[in-house]
Amino acid sequence: MISQESPDPTVFEWSVLHTDIGPLLLAATGTGLASVVFHARGRVHEEALGRLARRLAADPVERASGRLAEPIRQLRSYFAGELRSFGLALDWSLSTGFNRQVLQRLAADVPYGAVVGYGDLATRVGEPGAAQAVGAAMGSNPLPVVVPCHRVVETDGGLGGFGGGLETKRKLLALEGVLPQPLF
Repeated sequence: MISQESPDPTVFEWSVLHTDIGPLLLAATGTGLASVVFHARGRVHEEALGRLARRLAADPVERASGRLAEPIRQLRSYFAGELRSFGLALDWSLSTGFNRQVLQRLAADVPYGAVVGYGDLATRVGEPGAAQAVGAAMGSNPLPVVVPCHRVVETDGGLGGFGGGLETKRKLLALEGVLPQPLF
């Protein structure tokens, strides 16, 4: 009989993936991918690891295999323009309540190459008029790119905000064909 070893809940694995939008710090628990952090170099990298260690109550272990092998493979495929839908186990423990509800609806309902307004997403979760709260949920998204908060825009066509910066949002929307690719 083959024994399956339980994942160690006292550690989370992390690695940095270099992409066209800059380095992404990825973190995974035994449950799944828990965090994606933009601009993961220097101070941002160190602060993110410390914050994750506190919030996950676990020690960081640098590894690009095991728990992170599939997220890395799928993200590389996404950035190469080959993957349109992620099929990853996600650890939602860094998001709760309304924020988690909004993020899960976003992940389920807004496909590659599409956008949704903040107000429309609020209506989809049964809270019409909660557009600002949806904006706050996007700002708290622990899994950007995989849970595509870059696809949420203002009703009037403006980009809205983005935790990774507006240039990163533009690049992601261009990758998905929503915006034209930059000329240079």
